[in-house]
Amino acid sequence: MEEERERQVFSFVSGLLLGAIIGAGVALLTAPDSGRRTRKRLKRAAVGLKDSAAHRLDDIAEEVKGKVDEVIESARTRIVS
Repeated sequence: MEEERERQVFSFVSGLLLGAIIGAGVALLTAPDSGRRTRKRLKRAAVGLKDSAAHRLDDIAEEVKGKVDEVIESARTRIVS
């Protein structure tokens, strides 16, 4: 169950990054602004996306850790009883 969740997270983040890269490429090719200005905007967007993905992964890691702790505590309770 835990491995499946990790696989789903990895797939989501991979898809998110791939979509961001493709979107950045399309934006660069179709942008009406100068190249320098467009690159700056894309860089800011990429940094924001990276930070957002990192925060989401941290949240998921905390959630998974909490669930693992619950399972361990439940197993300990059952073994002692």
